[in-house]
Amino acid sequence: MDRKPRRPVHRAPAAAVAAVLAVAAALGVAAPSATAADRTGGTGRDAARVPLRVATYNIHAGAGQDNVFDLDRTAAAIRDLDADVVGLEEVDVHWGARSNFTDEARELAGRLGMRVFFAPIYDLPPATPGGQRRQYGVAVLSRYPVRGAWNHEITRLSTQTPDPVPAPAPGFAEVAIGVRGVRVHVYATHLDYRTDPSVRRAQVGDMLAVLAEDRGPKILLGDFNAEPGAPELAGLWGPLADADPDGGKTYPAVDPVRRIDLVTVSPDVTVTGAYESATTASDHRPVVADLLLRRRIR
Repeated sequence: MDRKPRRPVHRAPAAAVAAVLAVAAALGVAAPSATAADRTGGTGRDAARVPLRVATYNIHAGAGQDNVFDLDRTAAAIRDLDADVVGLEEVDVHWGARSNFTDEARELAGRLGMRVFFAPIYDLPPATPGGQRRQYGVAVLSRYPVRGAWNHEITRLSTQTPDPVPAPAPGFAEVAIGVRGVRVHVYATHLDYRTDPSVRRAQVGDMLAVLAEDRGPKILLGDFNAEPGAPELAGLWGPLADADPDGGKTYPAVDPVRRIDLVTVSPDVTVTGAYESATTASDHRPVVADLLLRRRIR
């Protein structure tokens, strides 16, 4: 069992895993298809490598570049990526009228036949008495079994309170996934959007502290709200590598001018390909990476 950080987490691992498994059972999630799982050969040197396709996607709360809410369109865009694991940002769960108070995490998991872990950044009282709590955050979809899940705190500047100050808050998701005999840690993040880079710099330090507590292959997915060369992201490079350093811009989805949506991996993960999708189902473009995980030979 992994030794976890002593920093606060928003939900106990056992409860989080139980929630993931309950959703998976309710949705009748099946094992990954052969098409998704067998993208590389299984002989010779690659016999010790396990293929995994991952993606990151800021779904804009289910609204496209046209600002029209259409979760079926969002699900279709994710399905077209054919990814085994997807990190999602800007996910509404009973949040408000803009997304019809939908539980987007559960609904997308159901449409796609995947397991899901939702990590709220905000968890607010219901809009009406007797209603569901209003939540907004990040999520991880997985075709593979989830062995552990945690919602970590990192430094944030709240958008829900007047005159906010930087303070620890949840919404940095981590899941431990079993991929054909390899245990991999996948993290989903959404960093501060403001011009001042100081909060993002603190968030990078907080995330690296969480990653340092885990062993084995690691994959950090997210909307970083800064391009890879930004000074506040410099601490990431070394512990992690950009999976698509020559990739195209990702924001906005139409005529993008910034590359702020990134797949990053630890040194023991091999990248065999990466691309961004030109879909306009959100105001961001998703990024996909094909990876090889090292299997320990006993």
